Amino acid sequence: MADAADKLAGIVLFAGLSRDQHEAIGRIAVRCSFRKGERIFSEGDEGTGFYALLSGRVKIFKVSSEGKEQILHLFGPGESFGEVSVFTGQGFPADAAAVLSSAALFFPRAAFSALIRQDPALALNMMAQLSRRLRYFAGLVEDLSLTEVPGRLAKYLLYLSGRDRGAVELDIPKGQLAALLGTIPETLSRILAKMNRAGLIRSRGAHIRILDRGALEEIAVEGRKLP
Repeated sequence: MADAADKLAGIVLFAGLSRDQHEAIGRIAVRCSFRKGERIFSEGDEGTGFYALLSGRVKIFKVSSEGKEQILHLFGPGESFGEVSVFTGQGFPADAAAVLSSAALFFPRAAFSALIRQDPALALNMMAQLSRRLRYFAGLVEDLSLTEVPGRLAKYLLYLSGRDRGAVELDIPKGQLAALLGTIPETLSRILAKMNRAGLIRSRGAHIRILDRGALEEIAVEGRKLP
């Protein structure tokens, strides 16, 4: 891909790499697109490579034996997913599907592994970025066990707004968002209403605009109570 190297500069996983390294990775990249709702891979599928999202949004989730879906994470532009296949060669540990029409770059495992053998710095860079993600997930587990629901919601809104410059679009149903945050839809709706009344956010359907980022940060980080 002629423009792949430029696009790779905006992918978090490849942050800090040189232009030459971006060009080398770009030569093995395969552009792909997914319709809204399209399954990208299923748990247990052979890990033939990983993806970097250029546009849209992708959810990583598991489905219980009763058919209940539990969202584990949502990825947006600039983020990558499925990297475990590169290092383990095992099947994907969860399902992935597009929640919006999405475009991505796919990196075949065999070709990427060959690049790593030629340039071990690529693996070190990936491990550093993945370690940061691991810390994020460790924090998420802590939030679910120790942080009250308003703090979890505030942190999630801040996470989304950091990518979208203050405008948040809830692209999953509120029932799924409630499950993601470890609560129930009724509680989530009450907290959103309180945040609206307090002037922290302005929500209209799935669209939310953050009005008082500082107050949300106090709720998310310091455990400040909602009025």
